[in-house]
Amino acid sequence: MAVTRCTKMAYAKADDMVFGRSVTPVKTGLGLEIGVGYTTPEVNYAPRPEAGASKEKLIKEYERITTDIMERMIQIGAPAVVLETEHVEQMSNHPDWGAAVAHAQKTIMENYHDEYGIKCALRHTIGDIREDRNYLKLRGDKYSVLMEAFEECAKAGADILAIESMGGKEVFDHAILRNDMAGILFGIGVLGSMDMEMIWQDITAIAKKTGTVSSGDTDCAQANTAMFIAGGLLDKNLAHTIAIIARSISAARSLVAYEAGAVGPGKDCGYENTIVKAVAGVPIAQEGKTSTCAHSDLMGNLTMQCCDLWSNESVEYHGEFGGTTVQCWSETLAYDCALMNVALDSGNEKILRDMFAASDMYRDAQGYVLAYPNAYRVGQAIAKDGNDIYLRAKNAALESIKIVEEGEKGKLELSRFEANALKDAKAAFEALTDDKDQFVSDCLTKYKNEVAVFLPENYGL
Repeated sequence: MAVTRCTKMAYAKADDMVFGRSVTPVKTGLGLEIGVGYTTPEVNYAPRPEAGASKEKLIKEYERITTDIMERMIQIGAPAVVLETEHVEQMSNHPDWGAAVAHAQKTIMENYHDEYGIKCALRHTIGDIREDRNYLKLRGDKYSVLMEAFEECAKAGADILAIESMGGKEVFDHAILRNDMAGILFGIGVLGSMDMEMIWQDITAIAKKTGTVSSGDTDCAQANTAMFIAGGLLDKNLAHTIAIIARSISAARSLVAYEAGAVGPGKDCGYENTIVKAVAGVPIAQEGKTSTCAHSDLMGNLTMQCCDLWSNESVEYHGEFGGTTVQCWSETLAYDCALMNVALDSGNEKILRDMFAASDMYRDAQGYVLAYPNAYRVGQAIAKDGNDIYLRAKNAALESIKIVEEGEKGKLELSRFEANALKDAKAAFEALTDDKDQFVSDCLTKYKNEVAVFLPENYGL
């Protein structure tokens, strides 16, 4: 299967981007369309640990979760919903477990669709199980099981296929702890992109074979790691300016899924998705203020600006005063989507979009770069050299640095710690060669010696 690189923007200008609409909408599931003019809640959940004791207990847990969500959506009159099942390790390591869960969930969803007409779809995010002790073994027996998990879930009822892949993480983890810009760029932009190209051609082939949707990836393993290490505004574990550089690079990496045949919707925890949507035109899921059940971020409202699915990240299934957790969070998501959909129907979507962006874009460098006008600029930097996975990732890093520098002259405030980190990062990126082969050769020499768990053969190097 051929990989078609993105070398131009899907949108003529940033202002054309809004929530609920995408250049290339997706039809999937039971009457659901994504990106055609309305937003839809995507509910993400996790079973209680004790439910994983057996296949039967796990199926029952997901049946309860699915029924609770569908019932609450009907009770409040929500017109559509997506359920995302992020696999626990038993479900991906044992494909028959994941397939049984998918079948049980889809059966329940079909019943609600037939009875009430609710539009719905089931996303299964297969776990990246390719880790063997301390090593990533990206090809071999584990990879075969991974692909089997995709195919069996698709056959059993999953409508949308996704993964949070980990290619490049072994180098990235080493580099991020050392503020090593070359290592961050190599891990995410080069190694991550190489792995994505391999895996997403195979996922797309399975989707075509099974009549399902090859959706997209997210750089959770790397860019989200940087965001979490950076933490809140008072934390100094990692500069937020470094975290947003990593995030910008990750957009060049996450874009590869679509170049390899994926069609969206992009995964919720891919905060880089606004950049990706600007380049590829695909519908995207996003999370923000509704992810507080799973983690904190500094972009609460902003990420709603261009979403097509609106997600809660993930919540453990248990009881709350208002019902079970999945009922409470699905209802919250549905009301957020109702507001966005009224804005779309009344022609006020750009006003609301700009309010979402303005509410959080000056809170932190991360939100500032991801605000849609600036995200579009990062996308342009990627598309400019779209055929070169190294150079476009480097471009994204440098453009994000430029955007933050411009912001600091206006309303964006940076501490001395943040400003110094940005200055050092800029010098490091500007010192790097523009030649991909030279960069890769230099990095192979360096990281084969420094990172014991780095296996170049994983990437055909």
